Amino acid sequence: MAQLTVVPTPIGNLGDITLRGLEALREADLILAEDTRTSSVLLRHYEIAKPMESHHKFNEYKTSERLAQRIAEGTSVALISDAGTPGINDPGAMLIRACIDAGVTVTCLPGATAFVPALVASGLDTSRFCYEGFLPVKKGRQTLLTALATETRTIIIYESPYRVCRTLSDLITYFGAERQAATCRELSKLHEEVRRGTLQELSDHFAETAPRGEFVIVVAGATPTKTPKNSSKHITEDTTIQL
Repeated sequence: MAQLTVVPTPIGNLGDITLRGLEALREADLILAEDTRTSSVLLRHYEIAKPMESHHKFNEYKTSERLAQRIAEGTSVALISDAGTPGINDPGAMLIRACIDAGVTVTCLPGATAFVPALVASGLDTSRFCYEGFLPVKKGRQTLLTALATETRTIIIYESPYRVCRTLSDLITYFGAERQAATCRELSKLHEEVRRGTLQELSDHFAETAPRGEFVIVVAGATPTKTPKNSSKHITEDTTIQL
């Protein structure tokens, strides 16, 4: 049956792809890749020879409806990104929506994504968390950081090595220097590193050691504000003067 299969790909170590993921790639009539050159490395490694087309943030607006129609007409398509799960900070959501609107079956396989191992390895609370992806570089950055300052769930942020120092500095400004956090970089790769400490300690480290690789920053949530026991009871005093 023709359908769209969303296939997570390794975020570093090629051995992290699942058996179901390989099966889906081998059975697809067409593989949509964020960058065909990057994805060719994975496909060659597993000796998968299938037609590929580029599907990225610069063309998805124009091609998603057409691709959904091709699938509806019988083409089985596997969607991958450069690394991780399509749709999570990568192209894919628009095509998935177009397929759903066209009545096409969409299946997403479980698999690699950077924020889950970063969250678990951070040692911070995993019971409740919010994923923010990349923070706005300019417009909306201050507004978002102000809102996140009182967020009680663990906060997950993606960042490039070129902005890690700035982001840690901003987090100190809005969250406080003593907030616990972890920086996770090069996950699943040879130089994987997880550093834990306060925001100030992490900022000091990367001020002296140039950040390298893609980062996931995990920050502890704010301590919930305790509400006084009697705060919900409104006591009024009768101040009527009797004449």
